[in-house]
Amino acid sequence: MANNESIVICRCEEVTYGQLQTTADEHKCTARELKLRTRAGMGFCGGRTCRPTLDRIIENVIPNISAGDIPLKYQPPIRPVTFGTVGEMND
Repeated sequence: MANNESIVICRCEEVTYGQLQTTADEHKCTARELKLRTRAGMGFCGGRTCRPTLDRIIENVIPNISAGDIPLKYQPPIRPVTFGTVGEMND
């Protein structure tokens, strides 16, 4: 694929690789700041799909930082429920 800029990294918030890279380079963002500026990782999944890519972008922008030093965590806004709970009929 020739154009990496248009690859959607955060599907929940529709944030592309180009947007993430441009924001990180322009502002020399911390991981939290990149997340707040682009909303990547703040969607329905709570960053479960885009977090590894966000970590790699931050590692490339901020020298001497490792993935373990990046203070982002997964926070899905929902809690899991069983199908039995969902299927219960309340009269």
